[in-house]
Amino acid sequence: MSPTLSQPHYEDLPIPAPDPLAIQSSIPPTAPPSPAPPVQPTRRSERHKVPNVRLQDYVCSQVTLPKDAQSESSSSHRTSGTRYPLSNFISYHRYTLANLAFITHLSHSVEPRSFSEANSDPNWQQAMSSELQALESNHTWTLTPLPPGKHPIGCRWVYKIKHNSDGSIEQYKAQLVAKGYTQTKGVDFHDTFSPIAKLVTIRNLLALVAASSWPLHQLDVHNVFLHGNIHEEIYMTPPPGLQRQGENLSKADYSLFTCERGKSFIALLIYVDDILITGNNLGAINSLKRFLHTRFRIKDLGDLKFFLGIEVSRSKKGISISQRKYTIDIPKDSGFLGVRPVLFPKEQNLKLSNTCELLKDPAKYRSTFMHEPRKPHMEVALRILKYLKNTPGQGLFFPAQNDLRLRAYCDSNWGGCPTTRRSTTGCCVFLGNSLISWRSKRQKTVSLSSAEAKYRVMTGTCCELTWLRSLLRDLQLPHWKAMILHCDNQAALHIATNHVFHERTRHIEMDCHFIRDKIQHGSVTTKHVSSSQQVADIFTKALGKDDFARMSRKLGVLDIHSPT
Repeated sequence: MSPTLSQPHYEDLPIPAPDPLAIQSSIPPTAPPSPAPPVQPTRRSERHKVPNVRLQDYVCSQVTLPKDAQSESSSSHRTSGTRYPLSNFISYHRYTLANLAFITHLSHSVEPRSFSEANSDPNWQQAMSSELQALESNHTWTLTPLPPGKHPIGCRWVYKIKHNSDGSIEQYKAQLVAKGYTQTKGVDFHDTFSPIAKLVTIRNLLALVAASSWPLHQLDVHNVFLHGNIHEEIYMTPPPGLQRQGENLSKADYSLFTCERGKSFIALLIYVDDILITGNNLGAINSLKRFLHTRFRIKDLGDLKFFLGIEVSRSKKGISISQRKYTIDIPKDSGFLGVRPVLFPKEQNLKLSNTCELLKDPAKYRSTFMHEPRKPHMEVALRILKYLKNTPGQGLFFPAQNDLRLRAYCDSNWGGCPTTRRSTTGCCVFLGNSLISWRSKRQKTVSLSSAEAKYRVMTGTCCELTWLRSLLRDLQLPHWKAMILHCDNQAALHIATNHVFHERTRHIEMDCHFIRDKIQHGSVTTKHVSSSQQVADIFTKALGKDDFARMSRKLGVLDIHSPT
């Protein structure tokens, strides 16, 4: 069928400007044209305009779609028969006034991504100058010509805006970091250390603070400098902007420091230059703050509100966390902020493989996700961005009423990878009603049966439970009761409790039988759970809309920012 051409509207076509020479030579003189009628001014309505009450809890900001997203979005509008505005709607009706003021400041804070961008702002110029002065006062380096045969490592600036608890900007902070990934172990370095707390430890601490009604404050170290002696010769290129030539270390997490004196207990958690401090004695906490300030340049940021991109809000009912700003920035930076949102991230029973068509231009995919992308991968990535747009304020809630007992769910998708036929591990751990740890990972070996795949998951989850138990012990919360491990496979439960090796288990590595010792010791007990109640199922496969929503609620994922 040949395409049908519609008649153009001639009044809409552009009219070329007349050539004065052509008019003079070819057009006979005529009477001057009659003047055009005067243009009537547009009448402005005098009616009182009232905003739509259904949008009173939303902030609507118009966005412009990239070309590839425009075609996708407009196509979906035509097929659905419903017109959706290309806007980003975020509900704030659950926010307290204090949290609303904080996130307003936070949303308008823009951190530069390059030295040239930062160098045009006096605030960031002062921040970089302060960092260079601090590094020089610590005698971090010596300017010298590069010897022959030596290769210098690079460096770059990292920019961060530090906020007070009310949302106001406390400091423009610039950190100079060396590109250590270009070094060779044994040549350029031997040992490394970085005080970075585990995110599981942070969530564990938040759940404990919420249940114990402890204060939770945040400190900031003015200048990050790891004091240590370097025995190797290391050369680094000069940084951009340099113009010239009772206390215990936690065994479970070496970034967690605790102090117990009588009935007083303080916990201090370090992530590079950010410090969280909590405990049951406010006077001892303030005393520790004063001591740290005498040794380092410490800034007290007050109650914890923002940490590692995580927004934290608190009320009498508990603590809630989300990554609202970061979630919005992902589709925004990818150029897909205007896509139509969806209710769940993946189509049900979706399986990806490496046998489909490769992307012709993988740059956009790699900037957001991983390497070696194919066309279905990009389609899935776009759907995830649509889901993120629909749920920017979604997060976890740590209730104040909590029994603080460890329990876990584990599951696997046997042979779920169509390329390697390896199974997918899925597990989640709760401290009472608070979700503190989860994992979704492909297993290292191929399992010969569904029972074997789930038995391996049980062992891995048991290791996580054991580590969390030691972490709670460091936080002066001994876990005397047996930790509960839920699994929906009777055969795997039987293997875990049966000490007789037979043909079904003799090929399984010995380290997988770690769970047997824990069950015999009494520190772990297993329970069978029906597949319909297996919340770890969400980490092993793509679920439909109803199942995804139901499992998300069971995990404690709520679309709220502050528990009111």
